[in-house]
Amino acid sequence: MSSPSHSAPLLDSLGRPLGQLRISVTDRCNLRCHYCMPEEEYHWLPREDLLSYEEIAELAATFAAVGVDKVRLTGGEPLLRRDLERLVGLLAANERLRDTALTTNGILLAESAERLRGAGLGRVTVSLDTLRPDRFLALTRQDMHDRVLEGIRAAAGAGFRKLKIDTVVIRGTNEDEILDILEFGREIGAEVRFIEYMDVGGATMWAPGKVVSRAEMLAGIERRYGAVEALAAEDAAPAERFALADGTTFGIIASVTAPFCRTCDRSRLTADGMWYLCLYAQRGTDLRGPLRGGASREEMVRLLSEVWGGRTDRGAEVRLEARSRGPLVSIESLRRDPHLEMHTRGG
Repeated sequence: MSSPSHSAPLLDSLGRPLGQLRISVTDRCNLRCHYCMPEEEYHWLPREDLLSYEEIAELAATFAAVGVDKVRLTGGEPLLRRDLERLVGLLAANERLRDTALTTNGILLAESAERLRGAGLGRVTVSLDTLRPDRFLALTRQDMHDRVLEGIRAAAGAGFRKLKIDTVVIRGTNEDEILDILEFGREIGAEVRFIEYMDVGGATMWAPGKVVSRAEMLAGIERRYGAVEALAAEDAAPAERFALADGTTFGIIASVTAPFCRTCDRSRLTADGMWYLCLYAQRGTDLRGPLRGGASREEMVRLLSEVWGGRTDRGAEVRLEARSRGPLVSIESLRRDPHLEMHTRGG
């Protein structure tokens, strides 16, 4: 098999290109959000298995060789990985990667925003599920709400090309804050994306009744602001984007009630080099083994091409079709394989 050229996208079995790669740099996190890490104890990846920054940059270059042009650094909490700006610099130096982004909970962002921007980071997304400190403590089991807001403000002042806020909306928890968070985003200069509560990874407390649907979110926003305008899609971005009458934009990621599997062009690389083709996937492909075993770039390109070429994943659609629906993975299974955790493979 010849190596695909950068100009010819690598397509899976459903014709979906491999365009975006989410790279988890650590499975550790300094919060315990109950929709992601609700349990008391977790099994962590062995530190000696974690990819070095140079190994991550090499794998990113291999993905770029088959068409990936956008990477996003995730965790766990990626800013727990020391000197992350060094990795950002390595990725930014790759001319084939036109966009490098970061998703963070914001706690350590105030002290690192300027360094990250200087290293070449283009976009930042901060998770913010509530504007109330007491509710933040209940959601995350950490009293750090002020540090998240400080991080968002620091990012707004650092000159990133784009700043977004991600809000997971959960019935009975924070659905009454949708309008307030939308207003906060407008005030700070960030585009808010509201996310349906997903039944992935370690969401062991998930239940269908806790999902606030895209339709409900839009109805509440329109009651306050009037009709909203649907905007054209941005590439294969997961969020549907809308605009208020004054031009304020926001997004909704409706993975539960309106899956976008048929246009999904993203995959995920864990901090220890496991490659997953879908957030719902139960099995991945080990890339660390062949990389550390001395496989050439050409051999790694062939491996990526063969695996992606056989991809059939449409996890969210399959879940939507299920007759009965509870948490995706049992606690026992999560304890046996930490790779099944959402905080390990990056959301």
